[in-house]
Amino acid sequence: MTSNLQVPRVGHPADQARVRDLNSLAVKGLVPMFDPRKQLFCCRLKLTEEGLRREGLSPRYTLMTLVGLHKGEEYGLRNPFDSRAIMNGLLASTAWLDNIGDLGLLLWLCALMAPERFEEVYRSFNVAAALGHYREVQKGPTMELAWFLSGLAHGAVAGQRNISGLTDLAHTSFDLIKKNQGRNGVFGHLASRRGIVGALRGRLGSFADQVYPIYALSKFGRAFGNDEALKSAQECAQTICEFQGPLGQWWWHYDSQAGRVVGKYPVYSVHQDAMAPLALFALGESTEQDYTPYIFKGLAWIYGGNELNRNLYETSKNIVWRSIYLPKPKSYIIKAGRVLGFGPESPAPAGLRVNFEDRPYHFGWVLYAFAQYGFA
Repeated sequence: MTSNLQVPRVGHPADQARVRDLNSLAVKGLVPMFDPRKQLFCCRLKLTEEGLRREGLSPRYTLMTLVGLHKGEEYGLRNPFDSRAIMNGLLASTAWLDNIGDLGLLLWLCALMAPERFEEVYRSFNVAAALGHYREVQKGPTMELAWFLSGLAHGAVAGQRNISGLTDLAHTSFDLIKKNQGRNGVFGHLASRRGIVGALRGRLGSFADQVYPIYALSKFGRAFGNDEALKSAQECAQTICEFQGPLGQWWWHYDSQAGRVVGKYPVYSVHQDAMAPLALFALGESTEQDYTPYIFKGLAWIYGGNELNRNLYETSKNIVWRSIYLPKPKSYIIKAGRVLGFGPESPAPAGLRVNFEDRPYHFGWVLYAFAQYGFA
């Protein structure tokens, strides 16, 4: 895993063709997920008896999708959406922005797509005081703080490092995230351990609680020359790669106190072809380590190399089905047993099913991770 090769890269021609097809499918798949009247992407696109149905609207998913589309444009994508108009709409009416995570995503998007507006957004939202303003920060939510740190790091790279308080704020955010890192580099979901539920929920981290810190610490470490952040990201990446399933699965829940996997299912497509790649590519670029074997092993899982031998790419519908999952009662029983040390979970338990829906941020992160490899 430490071959010191230049990354990102794709070694095999079949990998290159597969990624180009995936990028093109992502762009097509976003079209029915967009509400042109509201200028927002939906919460989900779900298969029903009447066909695919768009449900809800999500400013958060819209931010993530715009980040990916912008990356695509940098590599020749003919964007079917007016990303600038969508971003301007989000900035014109900001009642939706009520948490530190979405603020971080907005900063991230502005730093990449409209760096000339970054300082305006920073000051209008009083970002310098954000850690004391949003109540959820007291609980130390790993994923949301990682988005916030990513936004600050991208702002620094975009030439905004000298904005009042940005550097100190970035270092404080790093310190908060680092407090959630436990054994073997695994991140818990929260810093707060109040009550029995809080103690359990705080120490258990989802896959999102691993990959978004890996990404954020990679960008922060590189932007501010912080070797401790890069080391923390490497420790977490090493662990999730070591725990990767035999079919390339990126497992769902980790115990930061024990440093192990405690819940394998659902296995999400977005983890396999988007979130793991965007995090591991970012870390590889910052440390000159090569994580591509793990990335493409995970990608193969979606193309039928999974527990159900089913290709989750539905090219006729331009969609990737969301996950392979266990019904909740069985999933909860297995997870509780693992936390309490009742024994190993079966690698492929009976009763697995496909979740026939997808969400726009999935395709946004696909483009963000793989746009540099082109389009079919």
